[in-house]
Amino acid sequence: MRILVVCGAGASSTFVAQRLARAATGAGLPWSTEAGTERTALSAAGVDMVLVGPHLADHADDIRSALSGRSRVVTLPDDAFSDLDGSRTLRLVRDAMAAPHDRKEAP
Repeated sequence: MRILVVCGAGASSTFVAQRLARAATGAGLPWSTEAGTERTALSAAGVDMVLVGPHLADHADDIRSALSGRSRVVTLPDDAFSDLDGSRTLRLVRDAMAAPHDRKEAP
């Protein structure tokens, strides 16, 4: 699975993406993660899930619309950047994967 983590400038999302990658590897999951910006998300191709930083929550619907159902779009909770081992973000991704794809994901 390919996951894109987005924030305003791409810096905070880099840390979340790295931590999620470590947690996924530790759980034996062959996921790839990358960081980007809202612009990256709006034109993302081949991405299974987009994790939107909490400060961009009001942009999640725009990203969701731009991707036309090709990727799940999930808004990260306010404390996502303090998830130092990536375990909470990993749980969020797993929960979102298990949820029906046609519903609007929420934090």
